[in-house]
Amino acid sequence: MGASSSTESNLMASLQRNLSKIVVAPSFAASLFFVYGFIIWTAWMAFSKSRMMPVYDWAGLRQYERLWQMERWHVAIENLLIFGGLFIVICLVLGCLLAVLLDQRIRAEGVLRTVFLYPMALSFIVTGTVWKWILNPGLGLEKMMHDLGWASFKFDWLVNSDFAIYTVVIAAVWQASGFVMAMFLAALRGVDQDIIRAAYMDGASLPRIYFGIIIPSIRPVFLSAIVVLAHLAVKSFDLVIALTGGGPGYSSDLPATFMYTMAFQRNQLGVSAASAMMMLATVMAIIVPYLYSELRGGKKNG
Repeated sequence: MGASSSTESNLMASLQRNLSKIVVAPSFAASLFFVYGFIIWTAWMAFSKSRMMPVYDWAGLRQYERLWQMERWHVAIENLLIFGGLFIVICLVLGCLLAVLLDQRIRAEGVLRTVFLYPMALSFIVTGTVWKWILNPGLGLEKMMHDLGWASFKFDWLVNSDFAIYTVVIAAVWQASGFVMAMFLAALRGVDQDIIRAAYMDGASLPRIYFGIIIPSIRPVFLSAIVVLAHLAVKSFDLVIALTGGGPGYSSDLPATFMYTMAFQRNQLGVSAASAMMMLATVMAIIVPYLYSELRGGKKNG
């Protein structure tokens, strides 16, 4: 009787110790299956003969060869370079300038910070829809200017195949620059104030203090912001779908919209899987070196 009671006590104690693991285990197993399992499945599809339906026959690099022979894929890559480059640079510059402005302890700082951060609380679908209304020549900015008497004003980027990708840049910068501002503002508030006071006593001007002392000291935040923004740029899908739909034609396609079109509209599952693996490789090329540098820096500090 005593042995049985002791066994039950040990079992209950073990259950209490491992309760958190038991609760999390189903979610963890589901994540492994639905995330990493489907990554492996997609990788296999990229080496298969799949077209409309999955086919598990090995085809080597045939799908990748077909992918890189498609003009639409080259347009998507070119658009990603344009969109990603402008998106990252403008967000960094605008976010840094806004952070420096708010760092001056101006009045209504809390209100302004909330206003600048608010777009990030919206989904990209909402952002794309709103900017589609604003940039629509028939009912947005161009029409408003015409109604005000400026008949020669023209802003038809949304329906112009040469400029449609830049409307995506405008909408994405509007949404993400406030987030970058918050990152920089937190970093600026963490700079040692004794160094700044010493620079003031030495007669340094405010611009020189920022460009010579403060901004160089927050370089790791620049790297973090670049990684986050690059990740957002590579996987951009819903913003493009809501704003331009990839058009006119496929002039504003990005790799994510290309992948969707190939899989669900053109019945090219293998090509779609190959493009997905190219996107994964791009993201890994950005994330892995960053994580490595962060972990190595943490070990050195430890």
